[in-house]
Amino acid sequence: MSDNSSFLYQAFKAHPASVNETYWQHARFAFGMSVKLVAAGGAALVHAIFPQMFETTASRIIREIHHKMENRH
Repeated sequence: MSDNSSFLYQAFKAHPASVNETYWQHARFAFGMSVKLVAAGGAALVHAIFPQMFETTASRIIREIHHKMENRH
């Protein structure tokens, strides 16, 4: 392999392969997690300003993320 193709393999395929996923499976999972984390952060931000809103939303989302990560494979 040339240096460029070796770098591309490392950058795009090695880590997903290490968790038994294709690049696209891993990308979809990571994108889904990022959306959930942004939602949890948004709920926490709103809750900080308006304590009566989203009282348990951020912690519930974080628990869901943790459960999904622990039971992935």
